[in-house]
Amino acid sequence: MQQAAVMEREADWTERQRDVLDAVLALLVQSGDAVTMTAVARRASCSKETLYKWFGDRDGLLTAAVQRQASRVHIANAEAGGLDASSLKMHLTDYAASWLRVISGPRSVALNRVAISHAGSERSRLGAIVLENGRFALGRRMKPMLEAGRAGGLLAFADAEAAFQTFFGLVARDVQIRLLLGDRIDMTEDRIARDAALAVDQFLALFGTANRVANYKDQPREG
Repeated sequence: MQQAAVMEREADWTERQRDVLDAVLALLVQSGDAVTMTAVARRASCSKETLYKWFGDRDGLLTAAVQRQASRVHIANAEAGGLDASSLKMHLTDYAASWLRVISGPRSVALNRVAISHAGSERSRLGAIVLENGRFALGRRMKPMLEAGRAGGLLAFADAEAAFQTFFGLVARDVQIRLLLGDRIDMTEDRIARDAALAVDQFLALFGTANRVANYKDQPREG
């Protein structure tokens, strides 16, 4: 119940609460899984009582921190009637670049390393928290755009989740796993822009109706 309450007021965080959540993420980068309410209170210069009041418990605090990081991925609100091929491609490219920028940053890398180290153990619920409020939440936020594209005749797919998984794979490729394993990939803004544009072009080649029509017209006719 405490975590649900945190999730419901995500959009209403104060600047001070955002500062506290940034302190949690900074601790993850610096100390790995040594994130306690005491350590956060010391780092953020606030009392443990305040942390418990705002976030409920350690799981609630970690949930909010994951939501804070996921909120940095920008996803435009789109409706079928307001999309054309150009604006859909622009929104998808902006989302892909934003996503790459976040997942390649030190805070996301540190957060995911700790979550993976806890997965399948009784040490904490961080793995489940990252899945629910990171990957799964981002999918829920993006699917309305994909469905708007389909409703507007710009995309063709049978299942929005499957389409999102394909988009996820095209954008992330092996970048995230390489970073998690310590590869020093130089994710410059130029590289992020190129990778995002390539991923969207590949996605639209698979699911974009304009590309399907063009490809069909270019195919040789029998007889």
